[in-house]
Amino acid sequence: MADQTIPPPAAPPIVPIPNGTATFPASDAAGQTVAAIAQADTISADEIALYDRQIRLWGVQAQERIRTANVLLVSIKALANEVAKNLVLAGIGSITLADHEVVTEDDLGAQFFVSEADVGKNRAEASAPQIQKLNPRVKVNVITRDIKQEQDVNFYAAFDVIIATDLDFLSLSSLDSGARLAQRPFYAGGAHGFYGFIFADLGQHDFVVEREKSNRPTVAGPETTTRSVLGSTTKKENGKVIEMVTKRELYTPLLLANTSPLPPDMMKSIRKLRKVHPLLTCIRTLWDYQRNGHGYLPTHAHSDLQLFTQLATEKHKELLLPPETLKAEFLRSFLQNLGSEIAPVTAFLGGQLAQDVINVLGKREQPIQNLMLFDGEESVGPIYSLHPIFEDGPVVPLPVTVPSASVVVV
Repeated sequence: MADQTIPPPAAPPIVPIPNGTATFPASDAAGQTVAAIAQADTISADEIALYDRQIRLWGVQAQERIRTANVLLVSIKALANEVAKNLVLAGIGSITLADHEVVTEDDLGAQFFVSEADVGKNRAEASAPQIQKLNPRVKVNVITRDIKQEQDVNFYAAFDVIIATDLDFLSLSSLDSGARLAQRPFYAGGAHGFYGFIFADLGQHDFVVEREKSNRPTVAGPETTTRSVLGSTTKKENGKVIEMVTKRELYTPLLLANTSPLPPDMMKSIRKLRKVHPLLTCIRTLWDYQRNGHGYLPTHAHSDLQLFTQLATEKHKELLLPPETLKAEFLRSFLQNLGSEIAPVTAFLGGQLAQDVINVLGKREQPIQNLMLFDGEESVGPIYSLHPIFEDGPVVPLPVTVPSASVVVV
């Protein structure tokens, strides 16, 4: 089937305002800024009224970047539903849904863009009309072919952000490599029952952090092994001096992050190592399980469960984590949750992923660096920075590596 564009329904009528712009309190600085922008050719007055809260939160320039962004979302399951919902409601320019699979009865449990009537239809095509209804201003496109092994750099360059959810490790790595070739930010996400993850590979990303200026001067230079300060400016707001600090983060592709150690400061502390969540071991074991050709998910067969347990034990040891922190009960719970979708978990992960994408598009705030995990049973979401670095050695820009299905981890 050919790639498609879902025509947006007619936008709701806009109630005219006598002076032709939205009205804001004159004493409100944000209101004055937004009212002025309403006269511009970029963001219209009705858009300002619609996205008023967002503009006040992250500014007009960030909203302008968001409203022109073109996002690719691959594999439209429950987690992708939540990501699409949040991005479309935030007012991105367009979203392209890519999925070659069809809707099954299993999809009806936690996926709210499809219904029984859609069973047997392409998953992207079935979801697109409901996504379009959320915001008529957003253009919704559909790709019904399998793009997981797409090699054309121009394909990826057409998008501002690439997001892939609920795919196997080699597919995620291949999409990540394509995004890196095109110098585009890449996100991977996955949900398994009460557990899930978000991975970010933004290549090299610059962003601005606003904070009240302190007595200590901001010095340009390295902050961590991955982050450096490029410079700063100041402005006055509500009688306070606000400092706008520009920072740069360097990222590692998924293929290398999966084999990278924990940060050096964590490796030096047995107390910190004991606090590392066992979900890190389980997620990386699942990626190795997939990469080594054992299948997408282990079955309930004794041989599969035994193999996964053996791999997890080895992975835990490889990470130099205390053996007692990988308990049989947690490993059993993780295996039992594999392949299932739970709406509250996908809602949390989808909200976090979409918010990070919005921050990256707007070049505001610190993005995820680089693997966030979520344990819905304990309601915790630790973040681990995984890079092929040595003690006191900064991360350097990495070349693109295209994964091969023949690669085997030993």
